[in-house]
Amino acid sequence: MTQRLFTNPITRIVLGLLVCFAGFLISQNIAGKILSLTNLDKDFRNLFKGVTASVIVLCTYSTLFKFIEKRKISEMSTKGIVKNLTLGILVGAALQCLTLLVIYLNNGFQVLSVNPVSFIIIPLTIAFTIATFEEILIRGILFRIIEEKFGSYISLVISAIIFGALHLMNTSSSLISAICIAVSGGLLLGAAYMYSRSLWLPIAIHFTWNFMQSGIFGAITSGNEKTNSLLTTQITGTKLITGGEFGPEGTIQAMVFCLAATIAFMYLNIKKKMVIKPYWQKNNASSASHLFAKAI
Repeated sequence: MTQRLFTNPITRIVLGLLVCFAGFLISQNIAGKILSLTNLDKDFRNLFKGVTASVIVLCTYSTLFKFIEKRKISEMSTKGIVKNLTLGILVGAALQCLTLLVIYLNNGFQVLSVNPVSFIIIPLTIAFTIATFEEILIRGILFRIIEEKFGSYISLVISAIIFGALHLMNTSSSLISAICIAVSGGLLLGAAYMYSRSLWLPIAIHFTWNFMQSGIFGAITSGNEKTNSLLTTQITGTKLITGGEFGPEGTIQAMVFCLAATIAFMYLNIKKKMVIKPYWQKNNASSASHLFAKAI
């Protein structure tokens, strides 16, 4: 009876979201209280708190789903981790640079000053924490479990819509910015997960995109206030090109570049037969473990 309950997709999604979310919040709170007793600089305390919370949520996810799904958590395997992290960093950095390049070519990007390297600590912390937490919830839980039942394409669309809709709660958001996020983030990161069958690739893309945007180029990342950055910059121009108060990830060029990357990943996914069919078409060859072995 218990095992049958845990095989239900809705049960696993709800339980996974609740437990991982709780683990993240509790660990942040406890780590914050412990670190407040030290003489560490506030920025470093926040860094350690963010890293601690991220590690805890990764461990919580791995332990929970290993228990209820009775399987090896292959999507967090260290096999191929260097390859996935490297590819993710390169993809995230390239896409962010192209997005800002369009603003620069429209005379909307100006560097005012170059700051000390220590200025990247806060955006580094925020980017790492958010990327890990959101990828566990959206790709690790929602996308993966929906994909098992309804296949890759339906899961890709549903998770992208949810990802975009969640950003509607952010300051200065709009329907257009949510659509941009759904395409540039939701579709791209889902396709990247399919390609690698590993959470490390979407985490790396997500982290690098956010960190380059706020920590290097001094732009706003949606849902966060503007922080210190390596470059102090001034971004001006039409909202479609700059993203306005929402940030460059809500721009038309970000959507175009990320959609192109999504298409490239999906081409490779189809070519490598990494696409999972819905349950009414599924055969045994499309199991998660089989696809992970092919990805490696």
